[in-house]
Formats: sequence, C-alpha cells, structure tokens
Amino acid sequence: MHVREFQTELWLPLPPEDLFPFFADAGNLDAITPPWLHFHIVTPPPIVMREGTLIDYRLRVRGIPAHWRTRINAWQPPHRFVDEQVRGPYRQWIHEHTFAARDGGTLARDVVRYAVPFDFIAHRWLVRPDVEKIFRYRAAALQRRFGDGRRAGA
Repeated sequence: MHVREFQTELWLPLPPEDLFPFFADAGNLDAITPPWLHFHIVTPPPIVMREGTLIDYRLRVRGIPAHWRTRINAWQPPHRFVDEQVRGPYRQWIHEHTFAARDGGTLARDVVRYAVPFDFIAHRWLVRPDVEKIFRYRAAALQRRFGDGRRAGA
C-alpha cells in the first residue's frame, strides 16, 4: 500500500480558542465541503466530539455513492484533533488538524495521509486533483466565514 501525504495551511484571524468551536461542531462540515460531493451526515445530532466518536456520512465521489465512517482518534481542544476513515473509499485516510496561535490569529494546518486502490493509475489523474480541489474549496469557505485568510508566510 502506497501512503501519500497532502498538507495545507491557512492563517485565520481568530485565536485557536475562538476558532476551534467551529471545527468541534460536526454539523459545520457541510459548510466547508464542496457541494459536488453531495455530502450528508448520517449520524443523528447532537454529535459529541471526543476521542472515539464515530461519525457516518454519505457522499458521492465522482458521482459514485459512498458511505464514509470516521473515528476521532485524538481530541485536544483547542489545538488538535485527528480523524481516521474506518470505512469508506480510501484504503487509508488519516487527517490531522492543528491550530496554532500565530500573528494575532491561528495557523490552521491539515496533514492528510491517505492511500487508494489502484494508486498507480488513480492517484495522479483522479485522487490527488480531487483532494487539492476539495481543500481549495475548504480554504475559500473558511476565508469567507472568518476573514481574509491570508496564507501562512505571506
């Protein structure tokens, strides 16, 4: 299994303790997920976020219906959490979110380690472009919601 890594970071103009509650509410995933994924949380609210929480979703990957179950493996408000796909379209999907105070706001960083079936064909032409497009959408949605979102180091 070939494990890939995707990283992105975004500066947002709120301190971690003010920004983290948005990410702690699973219902907000809809606001930062592209509409073309037809994303829907199946787990009934309220979802209490903590280590071990399981969340079920339905979505479409390139038009193909998929079920996705995520487990929260680490929960350290307001600085970090990790979710892992336990069922879904990837062979592996581990997404670490970190929130560090920086320049009067927060540097929000995502590191995703993932693996896909048929990596030698699927990754370059399908999966990597999709992951990049999803996170670009997410960054734009967070910028609209929280402020200018200038990139780290800018």
